[in-house]
Parts: sequence; C-alpha cells; structure tokens
Amino acid sequence: MLITVFFAIGAWQRRWIADDGLIVLRTLRNLFAGNGPVFNAGERVEANTSTAWTYVLWFWAWVTGGQLEYVALWVALICSLLAVPLAMYGTARLYWPSLTARGGAVGISLLLPLGAIIYIALPPARDFATSGLENGLALLWVAGLWVLMLAWGRRGALTGPKTKRVVAADLTLAFVAGLAPLVRPELTILGGLALVLVFLAPQRWWLRIAIVVVAGALPVGYQIFRMGYYAVLVPNPAIAKDASGSKWKQGFIYLGNMFGPYTLLLPVILALVAAVWIIVGRRLRGKALDATPDPSAHDDSILDDVVPQGDSSLRGRWAAFTGGLQRPAVVVGVIVAAGFLDAVYWLHQGGDFMHARVLLVPLFIMLLPIIVVPLTLPAHVRDAFRRPSSEAASSKAARNRTRLAQWQLGGAVLMAGLWVTTLVWAINSHENMLPNAGIDIGRSGIVDERRFYVTNMGNENPVTAEDYLAYPRMRAMVEKINELHATGGVILPSANYDEWYVAQLPTKMPAGIKREVTVYFLNLGMTSMNAPLDVRVIDQMGLAYPVAAHTQRLEDGRIGHDKVLPTEWVIAESGAYPRRPVLPSYLDEDTVRQAQVALTCRQTQDRLASYKAEPWTLARFKSSLKQSFGFTSYRIQRNPEYEIERCGLPMPPRIHQR
Repeated sequence: MLITVFFAIGAWQRRWIADDGLIVLRTLRNLFAGNGPVFNAGERVEANTSTAWTYVLWFWAWVTGGQLEYVALWVALICSLLAVPLAMYGTARLYWPSLTARGGAVGISLLLPLGAIIYIALPPARDFATSGLENGLALLWVAGLWVLMLAWGRRGALTGPKTKRVVAADLTLAFVAGLAPLVRPELTILGGLALVLVFLAPQRWWLRIAIVVVAGALPVGYQIFRMGYYAVLVPNPAIAKDASGSKWKQGFIYLGNMFGPYTLLLPVILALVAAVWIIVGRRLRGKALDATPDPSAHDDSILDDVVPQGDSSLRGRWAAFTGGLQRPAVVVGVIVAAGFLDAVYWLHQGGDFMHARVLLVPLFIMLLPIIVVPLTLPAHVRDAFRRPSSEAASSKAARNRTRLAQWQLGGAVLMAGLWVTTLVWAINSHENMLPNAGIDIGRSGIVDERRFYVTNMGNENPVTAEDYLAYPRMRAMVEKINELHATGGVILPSANYDEWYVAQLPTKMPAGIKREVTVYFLNLGMTSMNAPLDVRVIDQMGLAYPVAAHTQRLEDGRIGHDKVLPTEWVIAESGAYPRRPVLPSYLDEDTVRQAQVALTCRQTQDRLASYKAEPWTLARFKSSLKQSFGFTSYRIQRNPEYEIERCGLPMPPRIHQR
C-alpha cells in the first residue's frame, strides 16, 4: 500500500490537465448538448483516440454532474492509482504457489516492490497519472487483463467439462481482452495475443465461438458505427499523425529522450537481472526438490515449463502444444512479448511529442512479472553454511537441502541488493527533468508537456480551461470571439500574443457554407474549451479537421505535428472573403483561389460530404460504410497548386502576375 500512497502523493503534487486532455472534454460538451459524439457541431469527426476514455468520462460526468475538468482529473488519477496495486496483486499470485510449497518448508518469503518502484519513480509516470489523457485507463485495463490472464493460466487445461464458473471467467477474460482497441488502438497487440492464447487452449468448439462473440461484440459493433458515422476506419488523430507511418530514427531519439534524464537503463538492467534470477532460481529449486525422496512434496511452481507429452504424430504434437498453453509461464511470456511489440510499434511510428508518454504503458506491461519480486530466506539459514557429517554426506536429501538453502540465501542477498539499488536510484531520480524543460521545445520536437505549460502560465497545477486563459493569446481569442459572434469570421493567430487576425465573411455567403465563427489554432484543447459550442474550432495538423488530416506527412516535421495545412485552405473552405484589403495581408490571394479550385476535387468533395452532410440518414450511413476504406488512406497535396494537378483540374489564372 505504501507504493500506492507514494504514487498518489506524487501524482497529486503534479496534478494538471494537458491541452490534449481538454480535447476530449469538447466532445463531452457536444454529447451533453445533443450534438452527438463530435468535436464541432455538424461535423462528424472523431477527435479522440481512445473511445473508451471518451465514454468513461461521459458516464462519470453524467453520474456526478461535476465540472468536466475535475471529472477527468479524478477519473484519471483513480484509474492510475488502482492499476498499481492490482498489478502487484496479480504478480503476487504468480509467485505465491511456489513460495508456499511444501507447507512452508521453502523458507520465509517476502514480496518486494521492484518494478512498481521503477515505474512510479519516473516523473512522467506521475505527470500522466492525471493529465486528462487515457494513460490511467490504459494502465488499469492492462493490470486487470494481467490478473485475469494469470487466473486463467493457473486453472490449467481442463480435460473434463468446464463448470459454469470457469466458463464465466473465460468469457470475462475474452470481453476484457476485446476492449483493447477501444482503450488504445495499439493495445490490440496485447489484447489480440491474449485472445489467441485463450482461443487455442483446449476447450469445446461452442466455447471458442462464444469467446469470439463476446470479445468482438463491442469493438466490432463500434467499428461498424465508426465507419458509418465518421466514414473512416480509425479515429481522426490516427490519420492526422499517420499512425502506420515509419520514423525509426525519431523513435530512437524518443527512446533516448525518455531514458537519458533518469539513467533509466540502470533499473532496467536490475529488473532484467531479477527476472533472470527468478527463472534460474525456480529451475534450480525445482531440481533440488525433485531429487528429494519425499513423495508428498510436489512443488507446484508456476514457472515450471512442463508440457504435456503425447504421441509423435502431427495431431499429437499440436495437441501437446495447445495443451501446454494454459500455464502461467506462457501467460508471462505472451504479456512481456506484447509489451515489447507495443514499444517497437512506437519506435517505428516515431514516438510522440510529449516526453515519455507513449512508452509508459509498454514499460508498465514489461515490468508486470517483476512489479514485485520474491525474497526467500531458507527455512533454516544455518543449513546454507552446514557441512554434512560423514554419515549424512551420503544422504542425497541432505545434500539437496544444503544446496537449496545456499541458493535461497544467495538469491535473497541478490534480490535485497537489487531492491536497495533500485530504491537508491528512485530517490535520486524521482525529481529529475529534461534539460531546459519548460523553456523550449528543442530540435528533437519532444517536450516535457506539463513543465512547458506550467512555465508558460506561471501555474503549477493548471486544471481548468479557465486556467489556460493565462496561456499566450487565449484571453485575446475569447475577446475576438465575442466581437465576431454576430457577424462570423475566421480567427487566425498573429505574431502578437495580444492580437488575432480576422478573415471576414462576405455579406452573401457561398452556397452550402454557413456563417459562423471559426478559430484556426494549433492548441486545440484550450481553444475549444474556452469557446462556445457554436464556434467552429479547427487545427493545422488535423486532429479535428479532416482537410488537414488528409494531407501528406512532412518528413522533417516535428513528431506529432508533421502536418501543417496552409491557412489559405481554411479561407477557401470557410467562404471567407478571398481578396485584399479584406484578406489578411500575410495570406496569398492566388493560393486562396487555387485552394478553392482544389477543394472541388471529386474525392475531396465526397470526403467533405461524408462528415458534413446533414441529416445523417440510413442512406448516408450505408454510403459512409462503403467509402470508409478509401477515405482512411486518402491523401491530398498540402500545396493547392500541386493538388490541382493531382486531381486534373484547370489551373485558375493568377491575380498577380509574377
């Protein structure tokens, strides 16, 4: 419990809601207003990566009626805090059968938190314990799946009919594993491997069918809804960030950015040594116990690798293979492999712009088997130093007891040393931070997100949207929205933090375009939460703006921000007046005209209609269902001139000859 208490204190001291954490709250506001699960009213765009997080927050906001920012803060914190003791409970159950074998003859055993200390000592782990993002929910889901998988593995392959209780437990496991893509899309690696393991284990055909149905009902049902409602296969941020893209070099920069400030390699090596010793120690202890002539002393070690033997035919070998799957040792291997693959995915994708954020969950997953570690002292410590008498020397049992006591004592000293070293590391590293944290972003594009906002706003714990009014430009934006609320217009950021440019709307709006206030700014969360719901809020990288999301990724762009739509597209798409002196002077009239033509590209028009056309009818649902496959991979050129060429459209004559 002390670990959870320390984690709670550290997380509360660093409590905050990130700008990205505010994004999901805009969707909640629209849900409560009856506009549907959208970011901007009238635009069917899924701006949140974690579907489960959206609806978990919606549920608790509905139940409590609390202010959305504080609902997000407390739900994130509680999920994060529950995940740690739940994971520790699962790992304790992993080791406990072997530690209590022979009715306590093994010795005196303690369980020391090792992986738990490594995790909570990391400042970003405490930062993202709140933040309003889904990290806490992901950790809680991982811990819950870990406990269920270990319970499943300990049951072993049942040769006879399964009881109702066992069937219910298997189906519960399948349901939880099936939630993976709704919690975080990349967690499908872990959930999918868990389901494959459960599916292949020996059982009746009807239970396999039930596992598939229970696991797939909710995610498949939601996926059909997503395709028919949003007209894409994935959340819009996955398109905006090209989640299937490859940036290995940036990924390893991100890994170094996480490991460097905390010398994280040291505790990782210590954790690996602990894991190796646990495996080797169990094998050695198992041999010693097996050699002891005590027929009643069967050691039910959960880490033994005993595979059922069968005939040598292909069918027999397959039966032996599947029969050996339902064991804790296999569960541990699959879980660790899934965590590693999850980390590799993020390295491939290039990581994130938030320091350490996306590698926290993979790290937590890989730490699960050693989140607590056993420290076992011999039942009789003196046995480790005793030399058998000449009469006892011939006793194999005596030699084995001495050997076992020596292994246990050596292992206890090793585990104690690893734990103390890890604790010293944690004490010395728990307040470390990135160089220049909060001052600048740096060439890597990675930033200590919390420290950046704390520094720029002078508020150690920014939680509410109102707190973010202290961020540069925000108060001026609110004032500008109030000025334009009656006439409409496009609000654009200027170099001056106290001013915004305005692209005015014409007296008569173009056909099919409604008069409204549009804010075009990168910081989508603070902007949208400080704006009324009838104000359209869109961003350059496309988290909530499909036109930007479908542009090509900039190879050398900042990670997570490597799509930057030129402002002229927004002028053209919003129907703002395209000519000077009304058009802001820094925008190019020719580029606006080219963007107007580029937007008439047939595929682009279809994409616009897929999320803007009202009302959302059954016909539109069917159409979007079919088009979602093509729209997900659809890309446009960010330069309107190149986009016109791609679509084979006529190039408009230039207003100003060069």
